[in-house]
Amino acid sequence: MPEQLQPSSLPPALQRVALTLRLVGRIAFWIQLVLAIVSGAILLVYGAFGNRGTQESVQGIGFGIFFALCGLVTLGVGIYFAFRYIRLAQKLLVAGSAERPSKADTLQAIRFGLIFNLLGMLFTLLGAQAVIGIILGISFSQPTGPGLNVTQYGVNSFDLLVVQANINTITAHFVGIVASIWLFNQVNR
Repeated sequence: MPEQLQPSSLPPALQRVALTLRLVGRIAFWIQLVLAIVSGAILLVYGAFGNRGTQESVQGIGFGIFFALCGLVTLGVGIYFAFRYIRLAQKLLVAGSAERPSKADTLQAIRFGLIFNLLGMLFTLLGAQAVIGIILGISFSQPTGPGLNVTQYGVNSFDLLVVQANINTITAHFVGIVASIWLFNQVNR
């Protein structure tokens, strides 16, 4: 197993990059992981208990859920890259310079993390727009007036869970994007 160098024996620039990668990677990893678990749980609850609206709303929500799931899958890849940042930091601190990743390799890993988080945010935004559009359309088509009970065609409260899951996933991707941009700027100094 390669031996770890004392942080004081590393060049200051390398030490700064390794510590930044480790800190930002850990923060991004945990925030994204927690938000992914919450979003996944919300979508599971919706799958188990939701989907009781009209045929039109179910089809539209299904389109939104597809993109929400695509956003969650790409979030999983983004979480992997946040974890990879932590591993890159550990490799930067090893004694053998042959095992240290180059600056180009480190920047490439950060660039891939940024790309996957941007792609995931796009998928999730498409899903959120579809779900919100369907919910808004249903709410506009509801008859209004005192004493009307429109549970058959009303907005299902479970549909709002899909919106919450999308917002959580968008937030997680945003954290990944900010972390990647921050790291890219710190490593590229």
